[in-house]
Amino acid sequence: MASLPDALDAGRMDTSERLRRGALALGLLPVLTIGLVLLIALIEPRFINQLNIFNVLRNSAFLMIAAAGQMLVLIVGGFDLSVGAVAALTSVTVAMVMAALLVAMPEQLLLVIWLGVFAGLACGVVVGLINGLCVAYLRVSPFMVTLGTLSVASGVALYMTTGIPIYGMPEEFTKGFGRALFLGLPLPFWIAIGILVVVWIIQRQTRLGRYLYAIGGNMQAARVSGVPVTFYLVTAYVLCGLLASVTGILLTARVGSGQATVGTTLMLESIAAAVIGGVSLRGGVGRVEMVALSALFLSIITNGMNLLRIDSKMQPVVMGIVLIVSVALETWNERRRVRG
Repeated sequence: MASLPDALDAGRMDTSERLRRGALALGLLPVLTIGLVLLIALIEPRFINQLNIFNVLRNSAFLMIAAAGQMLVLIVGGFDLSVGAVAALTSVTVAMVMAALLVAMPEQLLLVIWLGVFAGLACGVVVGLINGLCVAYLRVSPFMVTLGTLSVASGVALYMTTGIPIYGMPEEFTKGFGRALFLGLPLPFWIAIGILVVVWIIQRQTRLGRYLYAIGGNMQAARVSGVPVTFYLVTAYVLCGLLASVTGILLTARVGSGQATVGTTLMLESIAAAVIGGVSLRGGVGRVEMVALSALFLSIITNGMNLLRIDSKMQPVVMGIVLIVSVALETWNERRRVRG
């Protein structure tokens, strides 16, 4: 049986290669982001308006959180198509629970809010657990499993709402979470920063992070070396579902209602943010700080298209093109690395 350090080494890309990729992303993304900001500001001066900057930061926070979860499952060699549906199901569940409890105990606003948040988080944990168990124990393709849970979660959300937004949540929830400022910046942005710091610590300082890289780099080597692969695979999907639920809660607080259409583009954007941030589709590679920067980059693109009045129907086309180009470049770099 191979040793555990051998599995960890097998599960990671060569250190120099990992640093080279990180340096490439770190050097390129800021340049592209700054160039994009300058270009949009020259074409549309409203882009640098304070309210618009807040809007960019708030929207990027939602994507950063979801993309961080997507990154974790990509690192272990999978992916999650259900993140947007989980956010929608969370949104509907939070709104329904809060609205019902507010009628039952109108004097217990704080308890109502926390019970609603807990119910929303439970949705993400349950869907993530189902995804993880099917992938880890039943060995079902992540594509098929998460496609199925996407359909189920979105269908349940639509059934619960019949397509009508759910109102009746405490104003303290929408004002205190979705629209509040802290230290001059939107509160969701600070929540995203806190989550990203936790994920960064997990990746760099904990056994969980090391094992996720090992599993994504070489699952068989990790398995024969004693790494509990199934447990950590399930953990990755549960964390992804949990972070998708956090995104759904913040989006619900932002729009002030529970909607089955919340997060419709989250799946595409979270994968794009991860790939642009240097996460390998083959697993074993990914840095949360790069994913966060790419999420900001994509949010700037979306905001710029809105300001320039580009048809909303064309915006997913642009995002799809960005994703295709990113995947093509990632595959090309991987082939160069193998040949070199």
